[in-house]
Amino acid sequence: MKKVLFVGGGSAGHVVPNIALIDCMLRMGKMDVCYMGTDGLEKTLIAPMRIPYYQISCPKLIRGGGFSALKNNWSIPKKFKQAVKEAEAGLKIFSPDLVFSKGGYVSLPVVTAASKMEIPCITHESDFSLGLANKLMVKKCATVLTAFPETADKLKNGKYVGQPIRKSLFTASRHGAKLDYCDGTKKPVVLILGGGSGSVTINNAVRADIRNLCDKYFILHVCGKGNVVDSTMKDYRQYEYVSNMGDLYAAADVVVSRAGAGALFETLALKKPAVFIPLVKQTRGDQLENARYFERRGLCKVLQENELSKLDESISQALEDADIKDALSTSRYGEGTANTMYQIFKHLCVR
Repeated sequence: MKKVLFVGGGSAGHVVPNIALIDCMLRMGKMDVCYMGTDGLEKTLIAPMRIPYYQISCPKLIRGGGFSALKNNWSIPKKFKQAVKEAEAGLKIFSPDLVFSKGGYVSLPVVTAASKMEIPCITHESDFSLGLANKLMVKKCATVLTAFPETADKLKNGKYVGQPIRKSLFTASRHGAKLDYCDGTKKPVVLILGGGSGSVTINNAVRADIRNLCDKYFILHVCGKGNVVDSTMKDYRQYEYVSNMGDLYAAADVVVSRAGAGALFETLALKKPAVFIPLVKQTRGDQLENARYFERRGLCKVLQENELSKLDESISQALEDADIKDALSTSRYGEGTANTMYQIFKHLCVR
């Protein structure tokens, strides 16, 4: 039986697609799987899957920060070299036939080590443009799989496959979810997401207008760890994190979210009208690029952070926009591709 080692971490966006793929492969029962990552978010998210996990340390390059950040980053080469050695040790223990990377800084030392050991590697890019780690890994990978067709077209070893989506998102009962999370409300349900760690900007904007919002809607607010506040507001529910997001998506009539690729593709796959609020500061602009891509295709609304006073208006527009609903009904963006990915894994493992 062939074995695939998965790697990806640092944020949920680099882990959740791996979970979708691992779940598919375990259900098929035709491949062994294992995981390599840090003692961070990925370890917590992967633990319930009960698969072998090898922990490494890994340096993260912090964007911006001026001279202080530059001074701290002088230690990066030494730490990266150590991470590669740790990855080599883990690869010797697991002896995978293939390494699958989901990008992000955690993947880079693992792919570097696997390449040195002549273990085939493939990576996947969820954003419209390649992230820094994937840019550095392109030549070390046999194939770069992409969520956007245009991204694959720009790469010699690119292959468009779409975005892996968790199967569990499609099995939740809307009726049951509304009873469990919304008291069976007759109001439109608004699901508000701020990314894996929450968004202070979005949280503050929602709470500043919460009385007005709750007059019209039932609000499900995933605000991030440590961000729940005291509130007795009727029709307002707060959560630090929800493991079964399928229920919240099922209950929602409209989604308000950051524009990370994971949230974008999940929302599109579930045919939910949405207002995306891209994170722009301290990023390479990937969220804005992703959101504008789908906005041009009539699939969502985009609201800039400096326009959050218009949040209520944007929610109403997304709910009432017949053109968006029509575009979503025929869209194929965001369809799960776990089975397609499995066939690619199988092909590469046999090489």
